Amino acid sequence: MEVQELFKYRQDILDASKDEDSFIRQEPVLSELLPYMLDAKVVDSEDITPSYFSPGHDNIKINAYTVNESQERLQLFIIDELSLDETTAEQELCVTLKADYERQFKKAIKFLNLSVKGTLSDKVQDSDGVVKSLIAKINSVEGLEQFDVIEIFLLTLTATVSNKGESIQLRKVHFEDDYLKVKYEKNNASITKDILILKKVIDLNFLANVIESRGNREPLTINFTRDFKKRIEVIQAADERNFASYLCVLDAEVISGLYKRYSSRLLEKNVRSFLQFKGVNKGIKETIRTKPEQFIAFNNGLTVTATNAIIKPYKKSQYLEALTDFQIVNGGQTTASIYFSHKEGLDISKVKVMAKINIAKDVAENDLDNLISNISQFSNTQSRVSNVDLRSKSPQLRTLKSLSDSVIAPSGFRWFFERAKGEFLTKVRHAGSNGNRLKKEFPRERRFTNMELAKYYSAWGNSPHLVKKGGEKIFRHFIEMIESEEEGKAKIQIDREFYEKLIAKIILFRQMEKIYGQGKNSLGQLRAAVIPYTLSVLYIHTDASESGKSFNLERIWKDEGIDYELQEYLKELMILMNELIKKYSASEDFNEYSKKPELWESIKECEEIQGLMKKNSTLSIFKKYTVSL
Repeated sequence: MEVQELFKYRQDILDASKDEDSFIRQEPVLSELLPYMLDAKVVDSEDITPSYFSPGHDNIKINAYTVNESQERLQLFIIDELSLDETTAEQELCVTLKADYERQFKKAIKFLNLSVKGTLSDKVQDSDGVVKSLIAKINSVEGLEQFDVIEIFLLTLTATVSNKGESIQLRKVHFEDDYLKVKYEKNNASITKDILILKKVIDLNFLANVIESRGNREPLTINFTRDFKKRIEVIQAADERNFASYLCVLDAEVISGLYKRYSSRLLEKNVRSFLQFKGVNKGIKETIRTKPEQFIAFNNGLTVTATNAIIKPYKKSQYLEALTDFQIVNGGQTTASIYFSHKEGLDISKVKVMAKINIAKDVAENDLDNLISNISQFSNTQSRVSNVDLRSKSPQLRTLKSLSDSVIAPSGFRWFFERAKGEFLTKVRHAGSNGNRLKKEFPRERRFTNMELAKYYSAWGNSPHLVKKGGEKIFRHFIEMIESEEEGKAKIQIDREFYEKLIAKIILFRQMEKIYGQGKNSLGQLRAAVIPYTLSVLYIHTDASESGKSFNLERIWKDEGIDYELQEYLKELMILMNELIKKYSASEDFNEYSKKPELWESIKECEEIQGLMKKNSTLSIFKKYTVSL
């Protein structure tokens, strides 16, 4: 792709990030880029906690953070604000030196170092409660024990290029690992730990790659020789036209190291998520503890897929050096259990695991999906596998796409459903001179992606903690709600009525985002949690209640908005919810705790909500916005 094409994508991001005064703000830029990161599987969820901190001195900055699903990885986000300046010449937006990025990474690394030392908290204002909470977590024994990896993402609207040769060439840049050395006291013992720091640039090159791949993952390449200093002997078991298979034995230290470095990216196409040490996982842990030498006999091992392998001979044997597009499609629980057992202090030095490596040759993405699904389904004997989990291209989503293409809203406009992230921008690019017409026809407020669809639909329900988690968690929850495991059958009829109510839910959710606001003028710092929790309260007291009344979503569809009275009521309810999340949280990190079902159980029947349901404002809204079933 030409550099000039990248700058068109840059302008699209900038245009989508402008406020009413056409001022480009950093937080919307982050919101625009996160879905691309999610599609590429470099993050687990688009749900992050905004925590802007840049005191203007000391060369320190962060914009947001999140903690991954299995809790061992802290991810920090910083935005290159200079790359957002529309007056900057394109030549200046072409970055050739890795050092330019390193200088920005140092801002986040300094934030970490000062947080660990305990010298940063006094520099943070009391109003910046989220930042103070993060600093306290990093500085605590709990945080230092919890985090094994800190991943820093630099989000920049620049192109990374090389000037070597006759023309400018796009290139990737790789950053060496860093380590944060920490010491803390626990049970009267002094503990030293090295926390791995990983750095990744999310630039225009990255954005274009995701768009061009139509949302397919960024292939994961693992070099075992370089990263683990191990010679892994392999035996070739098959060599067919479309695939080859190898067998090997992996040391548990290698498996643990893989999970530490790549976390859930290893398991992206695995059919099950890691469920702590329940069931088979408990057995894995017990075997590691009591009979580590026999682990290889008791465990089914790993099944790995890749699209390319580097195998090299050494002393009459074959050794695995690297795998491209590495995925563990069976044995994800084994992988995660080994890592967390090691994290708990169990000795894994005597544990070995059998692995079967399947190399797909010249296989298209869809064919690779089908191959992995079949491998997962037929080789998996540890627990039941859901056919819904294995379906990567949902027929229900195709029906929704058809409806978005055909159904016209009362105002005469249509909505655009992006089944793959970047689909709209690709359509704009292909439209050439008609691209601007498409942008006007489908502004950002009338477009939604797969992940947004899952979030908006599920928010009108009884699981706001899952909505808060976002990402693959809520998407899988959504697919399981609308699809049956039986081929050709569906749990929910996707028709025009469903579609109109879906659009009404999107309008309602996005209107609430505007009411809550962002930054200094917002109702608080918990928007991503407050909105689904508020909607769930409305749902359980209307559609899910025994009143025989349902919320009138058809009215929102017809009006394509909500009136002033409902806006004021939602504002009242969100202000209350903001306080309830703080009151009933068992952690000072309210955003993270709002992902737990325990918080929702505490809030949904609390006395404050019961009191609000009896107020005149509630009775008035329910009279106006509910209809008989």
